[in-house]
Amino acid sequence: MWPLGHAALAYLLYSLWTRRHPARVPSAVAVVCVLVGSQFPDLIDKPLAWYATMLPTGRSMAHSLLFLLPVSLVVLAVASRYDRPTYAIAFAIGAFSHLLADIVPALWGAEEFGYLLWPVVPVEPYEEGVPSVLELFYSSLGDPYFLLEFVLAAAALVVWRADGYPGLDLVTDRLERSRDEREHPSR
Repeated sequence: MWPLGHAALAYLLYSLWTRRHPARVPSAVAVVCVLVGSQFPDLIDKPLAWYATMLPTGRSMAHSLLFLLPVSLVVLAVASRYDRPTYAIAFAIGAFSHLLADIVPALWGAEEFGYLLWPVVPVEPYEEGVPSVLELFYSSLGDPYFLLEFVLAAAALVVWRADGYPGLDLVTDRLERSRDEREHPSR
């Protein structure tokens, strides 16, 4: 799955989780946490496999439950220390939804999912060098699973709107402060 699909699925699951309480909607910082979590496995594994060649594939260490579970527990411990466990839960929902989305092609037999227990279960290393992101993108265009990402993104946008666009204020406030600083440098 591509970043858009991971982000959309993570947001939908997190929003659903927050709805356990009737009047509760995701907070801005929690949305940032869920989005970071949704990209976390790829942000670790892809560069370390593709460019640093320290990992056998782009789905190994950070895609492993043996890594992601302890990381999530550390994030929970730190967030709890600052009385913000919701942020850790948001991160974990994002990170584990990433694994969930990556497992789906394996269920169809298209891929292996031994990476979930890497390094205990070995993964096949890349046969060639760094995969071309453009080639990967173009080869995905006709794939129904790739097209599903846009459906997830549309659904996530609808839910995000219903939730009151949480997180958007962080961006607009920062843009407004930057504009004010440019217009009034002495302030």
